[in-house]
Amino acid sequence: MTALAATAADTARFRAYGPRHIEAIGRRFGLSATMVSTIRALSHVLPFRVNDYVLNELVDWADVPGDPLFQLTFPQRGMLPLADELRLASLESPGALRDEVRRIRATLNPHPSGQWLNVPIVDGASLPGIQHKYAETVLYFPGQGQTCHSYCTYCFRWAQFVGDSAPRFAAPDPGRLVAYLHRHPEVSDVLMTGGDPLVMSASRLAEHLEPLLAVDSVATIRIGTRAPAYWPYRFTSDADADALLRLFEQVVASGRTLAVMVHFAHPRELTTSAALRALVRIRDTGAVVYCQAPIVAHVNDDARTWAELWRRELRAGAVPYYMFVERDTGPHNYFKVPLARAAEIFQAAYRTLPGLARTVRGPVMSVTAGKVVVDGVTETPEGRFFQLRMLQARDPGLVGRPFRARYSTTASWLDELHMDSATPADIAEGTGA
Repeated sequence: MTALAATAADTARFRAYGPRHIEAIGRRFGLSATMVSTIRALSHVLPFRVNDYVLNELVDWADVPGDPLFQLTFPQRGMLPLADELRLASLESPGALRDEVRRIRATLNPHPSGQWLNVPIVDGASLPGIQHKYAETVLYFPGQGQTCHSYCTYCFRWAQFVGDSAPRFAAPDPGRLVAYLHRHPEVSDVLMTGGDPLVMSASRLAEHLEPLLAVDSVATIRIGTRAPAYWPYRFTSDADADALLRLFEQVVASGRTLAVMVHFAHPRELTTSAALRALVRIRDTGAVVYCQAPIVAHVNDDARTWAELWRRELRAGAVPYYMFVERDTGPHNYFKVPLARAAEIFQAAYRTLPGLARTVRGPVMSVTAGKVVVDGVTETPEGRFFQLRMLQARDPGLVGRPFRARYSTTASWLDELHMDSATPADIAEGTGA
């Protein structure tokens, strides 16, 4: 039996499959030669990684290529310009291919929304693997957690996974973070992110997490993860699953809030017994589970899908939290949903929810200025407008500030909107907040 001939019974043994396994995956699941060629060509540019759970439990192979989970995990024709795809497929020289990949990646806006503006400068030097955009929250990128159990084709942090000379956010250890937190007691929340910190062993995760418990001003520790969706066995049958959960209990016992920020992009990710069991075990530690995802074309761009997703999250004891707008990076043209359509989908789904699920907010853009939520569309004597609000801001004084922009059926990001003349310039430009 080859590695790719795994059965459902042994999917709890984690194995990751990347570009060199594409042909074998194609043979196993009956993908056409054209589709295999496309996936292989695009995977030179866009990160590709799956595992047995994704292949066996999530993708509906009878509905390929339209299946949302297939679209979510396998590069597709249309994610790059066809000319780029064909050129990638035709190049035989490793050097020429490497140069072409570097050229294409440079056009994909690898670090959107001014992320490098968020890196703190202390004593004239930037702090690797740390971002501090909002006064109360610091993002921390542990170096050993900058990969995932499987990659999403829409991921706005795709540049973390491609190697080459692309800059990465990665901290070798928490020492500089802890020193920074002591100098900034206004920070109450630390978000450990990636990649996915839960690809680390429990012992390695503890090396990054336990020092935070010695910082009195830290009240909440968040962990951003796709593990319950892409590898729920991390919490149930992995060799150190119990040790991981004991670490969660340790954080809770210290008096902190431990928030596991789970990315569920489609309700099918919440239909397996493994995923539901993982959420039960996480919640049994005293941690709280919040759920978020972007709205992306080909995967979840309809109200019925979002309503079902939020209802399933609530039923599993998790808190629906954010519907994000897909960021303007990577294969954005393939996945983008116009803001007008995203707002319609959000409102249509939201109206069907029970009260306890109406904790969700959206659609939300994470722009340079902060988080901008589209509250709806208003009709005025001057015309139609998007009603917008600064849900979070680099400048705390702008949090909650309402403003508006001219309605557009095609705009999919803030910089494509025409702001109302009454809007403060710093918000309208998306740079001063």
